[in-house]
Amino acid sequence: MKERVILHIDLNNFYASVECLKNQHYRTVPMAVCGVVELRHGIVLAKNQMAKEKGVKTGEPIWQARQKCPNLEVCEPNFSDYLRFSKLARSIYKKYTDKVESFGIDECWLDVTDSVKLYGSGEEIANKIREDIRRELGITASAGVSFNKITAKLASDYKKPDATTVISKENYEKFAYPLKVESLLYVGGATKQKLNKIGVMTIGDLANMDKQVLIRLLGKWGEYLHKFANGLDDSEVRQVGISSAIKSIGNSMTTARDIKTNQDAEIIFNILADSVGARLREHNLKGTSVAIYVKYDTLEVFSRQLTLPFATSSSIEIAKNAMQLFKRYLKEPFSIRHLGVKVSNLIESNDEVVQLDFIGDAEKRLKKEKLEKTVDNIRSRFGFNSIKKAIMCIDESLTEIDNPKQTNVIHPLCFFR
Repeated sequence: MKERVILHIDLNNFYASVECLKNQHYRTVPMAVCGVVELRHGIVLAKNQMAKEKGVKTGEPIWQARQKCPNLEVCEPNFSDYLRFSKLARSIYKKYTDKVESFGIDECWLDVTDSVKLYGSGEEIANKIREDIRRELGITASAGVSFNKITAKLASDYKKPDATTVISKENYEKFAYPLKVESLLYVGGATKQKLNKIGVMTIGDLANMDKQVLIRLLGKWGEYLHKFANGLDDSEVRQVGISSAIKSIGNSMTTARDIKTNQDAEIIFNILADSVGARLREHNLKGTSVAIYVKYDTLEVFSRQLTLPFATSSSIEIAKNAMQLFKRYLKEPFSIRHLGVKVSNLIESNDEVVQLDFIGDAEKRLKKEKLEKTVDNIRSRFGFNSIKKAIMCIDESLTEIDNPKQTNVIHPLCFFR
């Protein structure tokens, strides 16, 4: 059987690279793309190389990043731009193979087994793709070349930015075994801690561990990780698009003051649902599960979710069901500092096919979604705050964010639910 040639392409510092391309100033200073720039709850989503050299890490709070890098400049994310660049990168990959599988918005696996006769070895194809990305998109990528998906991912992570790394069956043990166990795909923080407690520190330790011990420790997943550590993975590169790779869409917010009443919570849920619904519609997706995340002022947390009898991208429906969950499990008085909303179990949206019912709710939902798409269009032209629900105007002190870059203020048009 012919040995497979699998590539893993990772767009370097993707969000930050796109922002640096749009704004040349960001190329000369340490910068980071952050969820929200208000210091109480903003986190680093991506950073440029200068910020990385100062020790700034993805996922840490802005205040912590600024302790390491006081002159760090931040900007809010623009996901529509990132999705556009991601699709452009995929169009480059498809020049070399039709077997492309998205792994998030900035990473893809490619099966180029049948392409080597046309374009050269796996390493040569990887270098050509990286050069195409640099020339056509103005950003850089790292590439891993190997004999399966797991080891190709391991290779692309090994050397960044802007590099190609090859792992073959012949050099796999020498290359991979000394690496920390968390370098292996699917070994997250909790799994790393469990493995470290039994003395498994490296991929080599994991590969040589008794498989039954791992199964007792991690369940069925222990068997999979044992295979991966030994360089075994026969999973195919599936032709999965960006939208299909998205498992859920959510947003969360730590408010300027603590949430004390149901009305406070309803304001925040409507703001979050507006954002989540707009992103669902942008990606042409709908979801059937709504989840909420709550953090008290004591930092205790809990989450709950419900399943809808229909798929939706409506911000109104998302907010209504989030509030329904909230009221079911929380009773006043309470003191909450952080709320989140997430929609999952996503499917591709098809407005031409609607599941009808006897009481006419499907038709009403379709009208709501058309209305909200109109609101999306208005906001895309005049800004998010150009039109908002009336409930959002009740107490704007909940969401006050100092934004010195805002120069054009449009008085919002408020509408009722």
